[in-house]
Amino acid sequence: MDQLSFSDAECSGKRKQTRREKFLGEMEQVVPWSRLERLIEPDYPKAGNGRQPYPLATMLRIYFMQQWYSLSDPAAEDALYEITSMRQFAKLTLSQGRIPDESTILQFR
Repeated sequence: MDQLSFSDAECSGKRKQTRREKFLGEMEQVVPWSRLERLIEPDYPKAGNGRQPYPLATMLRIYFMQQWYSLSDPAAEDALYEITSMRQFAKLTLSQGRIPDESTILQFR
C-alpha cells in the first residue's frame, strides 16, 4: 500500500482487532502465497496486452476471501468497498481508485 485514504487512516487507529482482522492476519502467515503465485503466474495475463491486469497477489487473495466468507462475485466487490480489513488483505486502497468489479473477479476464476 502506498498512501492511506481517510477511511483507511480512520480505521487504523482503532483499538480492538476484529475476528475478521485476526483471521486474515493468520491466513497471511499460513497460506504459501508466493508459492501459489509462482504456480499461477505463467498463465496470468501480462501487462501490455490490453487493459492493465490487477496484481496476481490481489486477485488470488480476493478468490480466497470469496471461499472463506462464501461471497458471490457482486458481494466480493461490495465487500472490498465496504470492509477495510478485506481491502487491506487484498492489498488495495480506495485512494488508488481501482477495485476489481464483479466481472473481473469472475474472469479470474
